[in-house]
Amino acid sequence: MSKYQKSDSGMRKTLLIFLLISLALTAYNQVIKGTVLDQKTKEAIFSATVYFNGTTIGTLTGDKGNFVLDVTKNVPMPVTVSMLGYNSATINSTTYLTGNPLIIHLTPKVYELDEFVIKAKPVARDRKYNLFLFKNEFLGKSVNAQNCEIVNEEDITFNYESDRDTLKAYASKPLQIINRKLGYKLTCYLDKFEYYKVSKSFIYEGNLIFNEDLAINNPERPVIERRRRIAYHGSRMHFFRSLWMNDLKSAGFVVYNSTSDYLDYKSIVFEDDKYRKFLSFKNYLAISYNSKLPTSSILFLKEKVFFDKNGYFGESSISWEGRMASQRIGDQLPYEYIDQ
Repeated sequence: MSKYQKSDSGMRKTLLIFLLISLALTAYNQVIKGTVLDQKTKEAIFSATVYFNGTTIGTLTGDKGNFVLDVTKNVPMPVTVSMLGYNSATINSTTYLTGNPLIIHLTPKVYELDEFVIKAKPVARDRKYNLFLFKNEFLGKSVNAQNCEIVNEEDITFNYESDRDTLKAYASKPLQIINRKLGYKLTCYLDKFEYYKVSKSFIYEGNLIFNEDLAINNPERPVIERRRRIAYHGSRMHFFRSLWMNDLKSAGFVVYNSTSDYLDYKSIVFEDDKYRKFLSFKNYLAISYNSKLPTSSILFLKEKVFFDKNGYFGESSISWEGRMASQRIGDQLPYEYIDQ
């Protein structure tokens, strides 16, 4: 073989290595770019939050509505865009991974006049009671939840339907929440909250972003970490992470059908051609955690429920009952949480 052939062979190897490195960098450094606009005026929206719901990962739009977000660690979770005075928008991974710049339109929130108009001087006693109901359902009733503080409570407005059964809550600004027990500061974009007094049920629609870890450099960090572990074990996040790994039994979970028959992984999980995993079952599922008796159950609102390795799942596709249903924002951990 001539020296020229050797040189050519070496060059091909170098190019191949370079190509493999480039592909690896592309695979592990996925960045999306886009612009956020007002749906009606088409004007750029400055300082909108672009983030992964329930995480610490997010960014703000610039003065021209543009943003850049690293999605590497959170694919295939959907991206959420929120802004004061607008309804939040959700973009799934099949859309934001096309490689094309995104154009995202936000629609302004419009309240019906009879919904938002309240007494000019509401009775302080009524507001105190309404706030009590709201916190119990929104934050939860656990010790963690009861020690949460909504910093800007004054931005919450309450109103009843004419039948006095349905309490509606509106937030003129994103809610700033301090969770002292679990050591987090977080922001909630509240899109909808309705509480039904007779049935004692509620509807909540909104998105969270964790802003700050208060346990860093905190002398009580070991105590806070222990509380986090307690909140995590047996949670919905723990369940879906264990389900992803096909490790429910070792994690302490058992799943049953309506006739109390044990269900294995293959009975309730399937993958699509893109290797995404879905939870699916024709009837409701009963779940026990470190117990011989079911403590929670799932009622499917949709045929299948997407979930991923971080414990993220399509919340609008499921209705919960029992122990897992009682876990509200006051017990929620960011999807980056690692059980140690």
